[in-house]
Amino acid sequence: MNHFISPPKKKTRAMARAPKSPQPCLALMTIVCLSSRLCIAQMDLLTLEYYKETCPHVLEIVRAEMECAVLANPRNAAFILRLHFHDCFVQGCDGSVLLDDTYTLKGEKEAKANVNSLRGFELVDRIKNKLESECPGVVSCADLLTIAARDAVILVGGPYWDVPLGRKDSKTASLELANMDIPTPDESLLSLSSKFVSQGLSVTDMVALVGGHTIGMARCVNFRERVYGDFQETSKGGPISESRLAHLKEVCPAEGGDDNTSPMDYVTPSLFDNSFYHTLIEGEGLLNSDQEMHSSLLGFETKPLVRKYAEDMVAFFKQFSDSMVKMGNITNAEGGEVRKNCHFLNI
Repeated sequence: MNHFISPPKKKTRAMARAPKSPQPCLALMTIVCLSSRLCIAQMDLLTLEYYKETCPHVLEIVRAEMECAVLANPRNAAFILRLHFHDCFVQGCDGSVLLDDTYTLKGEKEAKANVNSLRGFELVDRIKNKLESECPGVVSCADLLTIAARDAVILVGGPYWDVPLGRKDSKTASLELANMDIPTPDESLLSLSSKFVSQGLSVTDMVALVGGHTIGMARCVNFRERVYGDFQETSKGGPISESRLAHLKEVCPAEGGDDNTSPMDYVTPSLFDNSFYHTLIEGEGLLNSDQEMHSSLLGFETKPLVRKYAEDMVAFFKQFSDSMVKMGNITNAEGGEVRKNCHFLNI
């Protein structure tokens, strides 16, 4: 966990409350650069009124499409939240995760953390088509995804936060960085923390953001080693834990069934709440990287946070909101564009 530069405090706080209309704010700002590639955009570079004149109904358009999608399939909320997360961890929040492979560009969809795993691209396309009809060439795919991720959380019971806007879409992608920077399910706590801190996110941000797994599903191939490894050791070993483990082994046999899925929060899998942290306290976290935050001997910072968020959902919602804004402000220092089609660079 090296070279972490703590960004200045934001001028407005994300609020863990029911949805309301965005409030105007913010002037132009400074950027804290973590490297030649990435900067943490403090809340002054991006503005809540960025599209006030050019696309005043952008928030309503995104929200309407997300409402339809989540009503049709609540898993769409997790799909979009995960897309946003994987986008921001590679080159910043620049829509690079949405790019398809071409003769001249290798995208990030084949990265080990993305292949056969990321979903929601069709939903992004539907939202983009609506925005292009209303405001051609104005709203970036990166901003679209950031707004949609906020709405996804709200629509399954999570907190509201203001979304600063003004990101550009990258003209590049990086399969190498995707393979290197995106956290994986088998990470140790030290490795997981390092990946967050290298993005300018703190350990507190990490524990809160991983709480997004409360609406997530995991593939058998990503939790098989955990189920046939130390799950029994970390869990309480009572009847409930034994029943849970037996069920997981049915879903995920020792061989085969790689694409079978199980919720990471089996208590309320379609509701954004804090029950995910209770599963970690019980030692029943589905992914090794999640359970490490409570069970690792190195978890002297993370374990108290897991317990705090398990006991206080308001505190979890508040920190999750603040950390989502902070992650969303990771931007690419290089110039970008507003793609007409999120899958391809403009010609």
